[in-house]
Amino acid sequence: MALYDQLMACVPTPVAALNRAVAVAEVEGPDVALAAVEGLGGDLARYHVFHAVRADLLRRLDRSAEAAEAYTAAIDRTDNAAERDFLERRRRALSPG
Repeated sequence: MALYDQLMACVPTPVAALNRAVAVAEVEGPDVALAAVEGLGGDLARYHVFHAVRADLLRRLDRSAEAAEAYTAAIDRTDNAAERDFLERRRRALSPG
């Protein structure tokens, strides 16, 4: 976490904050990370990785319906076929709820 904190001090961009949130999820849990990610939505709403990260955090919190919506948003925002296939598999693997 210290390295991400240093990165944010040097380059406080929304993408750096998103990357830091991924690390926060591993250290402090997906609920804490999701709160950080939600605050970035306005800046990163068009960035598919934002939606993919959000989807994964929601999945980890067993919020399947919201995760499915976020996976769809990520799929809709990428032109990369491999990424789209990966995201579609993740969306299909969600448990109903």
